[in-house]
Amino acid sequence: MAKILLSSNLTAYTGGQTQFELEVANVRQLFQALGERHPDLRPHLESSLAVAIDGEVYQDALLQPIAGDSEVLLFQKIAGG
Repeated sequence: MAKILLSSNLTAYTGGQTQFELEVANVRQLFQALGERHPDLRPHLESSLAVAIDGEVYQDALLQPIAGDSEVLLFQKIAGG
């Protein structure tokens, strides 16, 4: 199972939980699973978060694969111009 880590600013939506282990094939499935477990988190998943999979950051990651031994970090997208 992939290890999923959430940045601390997301704990308000997960009851304080920052780590999960989930069996998902891609980021879209990850967002779906997290949204089902934590409905308050759902509105923030696709629009507000960036994803790092095994150290590589993706801004638009829905179709990025997640291996069973991957570490995935979800954090606020970095704004800039």
